[in-house]
Amino acid sequence: MLKTIDLRSDTVTKPSQLMREAMMNAEVGDDVYGEDPTVNLLEERAAKIVDKEAALFVPTGSMGNQLAIMTHCERGVEAICDSLAHVYHYEMAAAAMFSGVQLHPVDNLHNDLGLGNLKDHFRDPQSFFPRTRLICLENTLNRDGGTVMRPEQMAAVYRLAQEYGLSVHLDGARIFNAALYLQCDVTDLTAYADSVMFCLSKGLGAPVGSILAGPKDFIAQARRNRKAMGGGMRQAGILAAAGLVALNNTALLIHDHEKARHLAAELSTVPGLKIDLGKVQTNMVMVETENMTAQEFVEKLSAQGVLVGTAGKFTVRFVTHLDVSMEDIQNAVEIIKEVVAYKNA
Repeated sequence: MLKTIDLRSDTVTKPSQLMREAMMNAEVGDDVYGEDPTVNLLEERAAKIVDKEAALFVPTGSMGNQLAIMTHCERGVEAICDSLAHVYHYEMAAAAMFSGVQLHPVDNLHNDLGLGNLKDHFRDPQSFFPRTRLICLENTLNRDGGTVMRPEQMAAVYRLAQEYGLSVHLDGARIFNAALYLQCDVTDLTAYADSVMFCLSKGLGAPVGSILAGPKDFIAQARRNRKAMGGGMRQAGILAAAGLVALNNTALLIHDHEKARHLAAELSTVPGLKIDLGKVQTNMVMVETENMTAQEFVEKLSAQGVLVGTAGKFTVRFVTHLDVSMEDIQNAVEIIKEVVAYKNA
């Protein structure tokens, strides 16, 4: 039987046996009443890890980001984000739908090219302009292939935001990947954001859940907003127990980076495929196809048991994670070489 090698996303991981046992044995209560001890423990530990006063367990990273926008902003204002940001492309226009907040995309916000003119995107406080209230950063930057924003770049944004009375939210869905790449503590990055969201359900391997962290009063209001958005999960300790195990997996992410670099190095030698090796910084590899569309490439690989995703008409995204081994990666490489060679013949 053909083994499936799933490289579509790091969200496809299955809970480990240790996680399953923790979930089965979790002590639970009603989290809406603040009475679930396992959720409370997860929130306490998560807040400490990112050096924030408090944290909130939420079902998804998208909800965490949207709660941050809703809590930082009043209706009718604007939030700046990178033009490649997850909140802009992949969250269903939720900022406008739920919070009445307009997103203002800025090119290259996460590198020096865009940081130099960030201030030019702050709105002139005239009556006919929306007021700028928030800057949303994303580290790693998903749509840019998991590239990393350095602490000094984040610091520059944060100082500018403080100067103009703006808040900064960090979509840190894969913030631990960024810290590993930079060989720094995660707090070296979260220090430059008023609030931060990070996912437990991606590379850390939990089956569901994310964390929103920030000041106590901010999290208290975010908790109310979570209830309004239908995010009160009652006996959620069963899920939080997996999250507690996931928090111990941050060091394992380095293996995902190694697998991604190996995959990229192998595929960079394949005629008909193009890779910017400089952007292979964490656990993602973006591949440009020359002789077929990304969708055609995905379909041919799927028929051979390798699952990947499209990221553009001629762009394919590979994501490594703890449920694929280096042997799986090498097997995927051989299949990819055969598919491309057949197409080029």
